Amino acid sequence: MCGIAGFISTDARADTTVREALLDRMCRIITHRGPDEQGTIVRDRAALGMRRLSIIDLKTGQQPIFDCTGELAIVFNGEIYNYRELKDELESRGHRFKTHSDTETIVHAYEEFGKECVNKLRGMFAFAIYDFRRRMLFLARDRVGKKPLFYTVTRDGEFVFGSELKCLTAHGGFEKRLDLAALDAYLTFGYVPEEFCIFEGVEKLLPGHTLTFRDGRVITKQYWDFRFDGSEGQHSEPEYVEMIREKLREAVRIRLVSEVPLGAFLSGGVDSSSIVAMMASVSDAPVKTFSIGFNEDSFNELKFARMAAERYKTEHHEFIVTPELVEVVDDLVWHFDEPFADSSALPTYMVSKMARDFVTVVLSGDGGDELFGGYTRYSIDKRRSGLGRLPAPIRSGLLRPISEALPASAIGRNFLYNASLDAVDRYIDSVSHFGRLRKGSLYSAGHRNALRSLEGKAEGLFRLNASKPESQDPLARLLYLDSKTYLPSDILTKVDRMSMAVSLEARVPLLDHELIELVGAIPSRLKLNGLETKYIFKKAMEGIVPHEILYREKQGFGVPINEWINSELKDRIGEDLRAKKTAERGFFEQSYVESLIAEHARGRRDNSHLLWILWMLELWHRRYIDH
Repeated sequence: MCGIAGFISTDARADTTVREALLDRMCRIITHRGPDEQGTIVRDRAALGMRRLSIIDLKTGQQPIFDCTGELAIVFNGEIYNYRELKDELESRGHRFKTHSDTETIVHAYEEFGKECVNKLRGMFAFAIYDFRRRMLFLARDRVGKKPLFYTVTRDGEFVFGSELKCLTAHGGFEKRLDLAALDAYLTFGYVPEEFCIFEGVEKLLPGHTLTFRDGRVITKQYWDFRFDGSEGQHSEPEYVEMIREKLREAVRIRLVSEVPLGAFLSGGVDSSSIVAMMASVSDAPVKTFSIGFNEDSFNELKFARMAAERYKTEHHEFIVTPELVEVVDDLVWHFDEPFADSSALPTYMVSKMARDFVTVVLSGDGGDELFGGYTRYSIDKRRSGLGRLPAPIRSGLLRPISEALPASAIGRNFLYNASLDAVDRYIDSVSHFGRLRKGSLYSAGHRNALRSLEGKAEGLFRLNASKPESQDPLARLLYLDSKTYLPSDILTKVDRMSMAVSLEARVPLLDHELIELVGAIPSRLKLNGLETKYIFKKAMEGIVPHEILYREKQGFGVPINEWINSELKDRIGEDLRAKKTAERGFFEQSYVESLIAEHARGRRDNSHLLWILWMLELWHRRYIDH
């Protein structure tokens, strides 16, 4: 596990000393991703660097690594879980290895299979290979988006890339201009989707994509995608149950390869408990587990985590998160690079920090909700599907005008607006924070004028994603949509940044691509059975995970910010959102922001998530723009 960075100069004769110093700066700013060592090469037009967190082949796995000719160099972030099998195949084809690392396997696979080498890899990865003969850079990102990769082409034609956006800002080759469409997307969803970046001119290599840069041209290509069929499938329910068990057990087993201590996050939910159960079934020693709790009972899941820990006889560790720990939020803003408003980042950081005192690698249960249909919003959407039977003239000609005419603070206004929409737009609106109605009150006239045609680009992207599945099954379309948006841009971004902030590697067995392909072909009725979410996965885990955990009411990995904003955080958030410099940014109508604060303080409406979104944006501005 590492962080990578680099750039390709337009002139091979550019001063080597200057380039080495620049590459060093780009690497050192992500030392948290790899505190063990740094490796760089500056040769011809290429400058490639990495920071290493040593997990596999501690003695000889230093990067960059070359092929046998020395004409291909790689820097790599991630883990390849089938590297031993792939190495055997490559050796049978005549390749000779100098190390025992998974990194070298990739460069030889590229040498043998070219750009199609990505199809041979089972794991999480972001890597860069430079071909000195052809003067060509090849980048690749894993199928789901577990590992990040940013890039830009500067005004001078240099191609710059890095695991984090701060690598590119350290290079300094582009002007930090705010991308207004990305800002609008952030306010809508609480994160910046993969197709956007908060700074103009910067891109993220999309999950399941490769990129080549040669002769000043950038070419990207998709090599993998999610497939959610939704049809009846080819197997019976008992057969699917057995197939899920075996594939999950395999996905967990191959992720236990490590030369350093390893453990697991245990929230006490279905997904994390299932991962720990599988770890316990294939491990000789007790599994080390780590859990976070709160003093607020409605958010505290520790009793379920303890139940699982006792069931699997783990070496269990717990930590209580209190409002005082929000003091670390400024550091978290720095680690995310872009505005990010999922408040569960705080407990994710704290559980990562606790785990790092004992282990270097953890397995987590992320991805199960998108894969198996676990979010309660899927059942809510199913319950509301009858709204689509209302004649369109009633929805758009009656309900919508009524909702738009009501005051911003009116109870029921948002529901009436949601009910007026078509199916996909209704879902998009339900996962939005500042949707179209709220933005009408939030945005200042000047900001709305600046946005012009840019507003709503993210919603358009969401509609496009929802239309891509061949299946017209409603759940299949929503699972695909969330797997392309919320999963990589919120869930996996949170896990990557918060674990890497403390130099901890997090592995995600439920997002093994072979498991995804298996579950994608399972009928939707076995995922959302009536209103029972995650039906087939719960059936598969019966007898393995305690019944009390499988069938308890779903509870997300949330934070009691509703209470905190009215107590310990009240003064700071109020001061920051009312500050003169905040108002002078000119984005928002200050009177509306004031009404959000007042409503929340009076208990009239829970505006905690809206206030948190605005506060995180302001803290990001102060860190990345004002500084």
